[in-house]
Amino acid sequence: MKTKELTELTTDELLTKRRDLRQESLHLQQSGQLEQPSRLRLLRRDIARLETVLSHREKQSARK
Repeated sequence: MKTKELTELTTDELLTKRRDLRQESLHLQQSGQLEQPSRLRLLRRDIARLETVLSHREKQSARK
């Protein structure tokens, strides 16, 4: 998921997407054997992008 796509989403959508990605990541880690080990890395990166956009928005709203 691209950062540009994330900035276009609302905060509620971002929070929902973060929750879904974390649940998927947790599910993959608990299953033991991964069919696609690279999927876990991609999930972690997407979660980090979401967190970055959310923290940026929080800083912007605190300045106003």
